Amino acid sequence: MLIAAIAAAMPLSSLAQTGPAAAPDPHVRALAAGYKAAFLCSNLFNAGMTPEQVAQDDLEGIYPDYQGLVRTLPAEVDRDAKTVSVAFDDKLPPRIAAWRPGLGCSQLPVGASAEAAWVLPKLGAEPPKNAEARAWPDGDRGIAPRPSAKLTAAIAKAFDSASYGAGTKTTAVVVVKDGRIVAEQYRADFTPHTPQRTWSAAKSLTATVVGRAVHLGLLKVEEPAKIPEWQAPGDPRKKITLAQLLHMGSGLWTDGPGNRTDEVYVGGALVTQTATVMPMEAAPDSRFRYANNDTLLAARSVRAALGDGQAAIDFPFTELLWKIGMTHTTPETDWQGNYVLSSQVWTTARDLARLGLLYLNDGVWNGERLLPFGWSRFVATPAPAQPASGPGYGASFWLYGEAQGLPAGAYAMNGNRGQYVFIVPSRNVVIVRRGFDPAGMRFDEAAFAREVLAAL
Repeated sequence: MLIAAIAAAMPLSSLAQTGPAAAPDPHVRALAAGYKAAFLCSNLFNAGMTPEQVAQDDLEGIYPDYQGLVRTLPAEVDRDAKTVSVAFDDKLPPRIAAWRPGLGCSQLPVGASAEAAWVLPKLGAEPPKNAEARAWPDGDRGIAPRPSAKLTAAIAKAFDSASYGAGTKTTAVVVVKDGRIVAEQYRADFTPHTPQRTWSAAKSLTATVVGRAVHLGLLKVEEPAKIPEWQAPGDPRKKITLAQLLHMGSGLWTDGPGNRTDEVYVGGALVTQTATVMPMEAAPDSRFRYANNDTLLAARSVRAALGDGQAAIDFPFTELLWKIGMTHTTPETDWQGNYVLSSQVWTTARDLARLGLLYLNDGVWNGERLLPFGWSRFVATPAPAQPASGPGYGASFWLYGEAQGLPAGAYAMNGNRGQYVFIVPSRNVVIVRRGFDPAGMRFDEAAFAREVLAAL
């Protein structure tokens, strides 16, 4: 059994920037320890990164309330068991994240010991063999971009940490035109098969999984969502529709706009312990409130429709991801098998480009309809209630257009730290940009998309 002390492997510059020796709130320490365990685990075992890379990228520029603790709390990696443990309290076991093939890393709840990792849910289906050998877009054979000098220059600016936002950190760009990859560039330590966390770009994947379930007759988007925890007599939430969840229009109370949901993301809590207990606060469709919980509930509805068993765990892979060549994508679950599909998905720039292509083709892949007819139009139609400023919102996609200097009808998957996937139907173009932008430093995604489209 190989045990490695990750703190010792971190750059001296990171260790020198120490935060507070102890947090006054023990729960904050538990969350910070969970953050470090989760991101180390996923980066090491999903992405094959080194501890030094993780320390510099995914453990820096994070939420200020965790940054100091994440730098200093000691972590250990068991490469045989594929677990990461981070000590935070001398009277409790460390926070533990454990990896499983296909499903990535899941956090054990606070207070759980390593033995609990033995019973984590596992993927039952077998992935396709030799998938990469297939021709693009099903695989990676035949990708030979020949970008123009103008397009090469526009993409190079995304990597200079200045042109589209000071201090931003781009890791990957892929541009697809008429179904072909016409330009592709990666940071020096990245490859086309290096996945990153999608953050909230995963919300658009959730809408796609929902669309697949709707097409198969498991759900109806305009009918009440299937949330077993809401079925008690008199519960008003049982009337909230799946569409209202996808539109961020549920009317449920959240802990502020954005609703970080740290208890699920880094606290080891369950989706069914958190998202399903939020009370009604406003009439559905009466306001836009960006909330991770709405997406978690939409994913919960798919799981409930499939019976909460192995079929529900396998469904995103067998019915969507593997059908469109997204074989380098890892959606992660909580420790009881609920997908955390509002953020915790690891994927590559090429796989996100494939998802964009599915929408350019209105849900058809290799002649097979995977999403309902018109689903692309549905996700790109403005929701009943809209954000107060900035891009509009559809059904788990952001809406761009002339106000941002982009063609009418453009829409996008957006995520924290600079994850962007633009879908531009009028130009038959998909533009993917991945990054590790530090907190407070924003990549100008609209300006980048404008320059790429101009170069095309």
